[in-house]
Amino acid sequence: MFRNLGAPEILLILAVLVLLFGAKKLPDLSRSVGKSMRIFKSEVKQMQDDDEPRPAPAPKPIEGTVQRADEAPRQAVPEAERRDTP
Repeated sequence: MFRNLGAPEILLILAVLVLLFGAKKLPDLSRSVGKSMRIFKSEVKQMQDDDEPRPAPAPKPIEGTVQRADEAPRQAVPEAERRDTP
């Protein structure tokens, strides 16, 4: 489609852009197009990263004790009493 796009054609396109938007608005326009392209590029990269499988996290060790909800809370028995009981 654009195989025969040479220097005269590019200059003509630039002249039309200057006439349409004005010389003062072109820097703002190019800045916003560049910002949009950066955002688009980062979103595409994030989508590609989301598609890659990630390793499962390592299981965490269980600390403490688990108590059933229907059981009464257990009282801590002093160590002196534990030795006396068989």
